[in-house]
Amino acid sequence: MADPAPPPETEHEPTPPSPKDPLRRSRTSGAFVAVVALALLLVLLIIFIAQNTQDVHVSFLAWDGTTPLAVALMIAAVAGILLTAVAGLLRIWQLRRRVRRT
Repeated sequence: MADPAPPPETEHEPTPPSPKDPLRRSRTSGAFVAVVALALLLVLLIIFIAQNTQDVHVSFLAWDGTTPLAVALMIAAVAGILLTAVAGLLRIWQLRRRVRRT
């Protein structure tokens, strides 16, 4: 018995571009998500502050005093964020200068 003939080659038609998705992301939806995320973060921060109200003794160089634990930890966190931002900013400036020179 002879082999059956192969199916005829069909050309693939290009798929038409899909219309714009009406549910695509927009600036407004991004802002809404950011507001919800920040509100959740604020609630968590309020809970943190409410649970850490005991006073702690803090000494740093010539400064000496007492402050609520939550305040001391938040000051330390903000200081760390600022130091990291400054280091990143300096690195970005360094790279931009290097790119301009070439």
